Amino acid sequence: MTSYKDAGVNIDEGNEFVNLIKPFVNQTRRPNVLSHLGGFSGIYDVKFLNELKHPVLVSSTDGVGTKVELARELGDLSTIGIDLVAMVMNDIVVQGAEPMFLLDYYATGKLNKHDAAKVVKGIVEGCKQARCSLIGGETAEMPGVYDEGKFDLAAFGVGFAEKNELLPKKKAIKKYDVMLGIPSTGVHSNGFSLVRKLINDKKLPLLPDLLTPTKIYVNDCLLTKELVKAFVHITGGGMIENIPRVLPAKLEPVFFTWKLPKLFQLIRDSGNLTYKEMMTTFNCGYGMVAIMDPENIRKFISAIPAATLIGEIQEKK
Repeated sequence: MTSYKDAGVNIDEGNEFVNLIKPFVNQTRRPNVLSHLGGFSGIYDVKFLNELKHPVLVSSTDGVGTKVELARELGDLSTIGIDLVAMVMNDIVVQGAEPMFLLDYYATGKLNKHDAAKVVKGIVEGCKQARCSLIGGETAEMPGVYDEGKFDLAAFGVGFAEKNELLPKKKAIKKYDVMLGIPSTGVHSNGFSLVRKLINDKKLPLLPDLLTPTKIYVNDCLLTKELVKAFVHITGGGMIENIPRVLPAKLEPVFFTWKLPKLFQLIRDSGNLTYKEMMTTFNCGYGMVAIMDPENIRKFISAIPAATLIGEIQEKK
């Protein structure tokens, strides 16, 4: 007789994994969470939205990309889950929304419950930083789709906001508005296909610093959202591609110069990368950009001392 286990799927390992992660997943549990880990779906009580004049839900889904391969190659799975939460919740908070909950998806060729638990612990830490609950997820064992030892991550998140407080306030953005950058913690979770090519070509060393997790900007953005007209999460496409997404068609960003952090200098020099290549691939030191009236600069920096003036908005030539 041929069993499911013979086909490469170990149900017992999956059940043991769920029991293994329950104690730390429950650390993100809030009174709004009505379901329990191991059920068929996550349930979240949204009665509190009645207190808002016009509540809206804001959702996002994302993954970590090829950074998961770097984590696997370096043998450190402890932070990749933080990256996952950051990629989803940073995209939600830039709309002026507060995070509520997250669901994750972990797919692998053969489940190793201890490795998967390390990833989920990172997700739990990310949820704590993002002030949201991990209310469920899916663990998929897919032999033949993924080689043994390899895995991929994705997540889906939801937040809420008052409709009239949503960002960006695109129509309000005008010439001479300023851009302030909030520092990144490193490469974050974009550009790793290029990073890994440089590593594979022996041009860039396999550095543990490359795994520094993506900064979660939820607290910074919620603290200052009344001062800004737009936030921009600098992800794939870098500065040059992301900032125009929140601008009126006739306007464009003009960047001042700043010194690249050492890790970005190393990447640039290793690949002999142009300014355009760097600015369309990486965050180059600033993972979140805020656009505002110049008169709000002092208040913004008072709230976030690490913020730096990095450019202004101008009319297209």
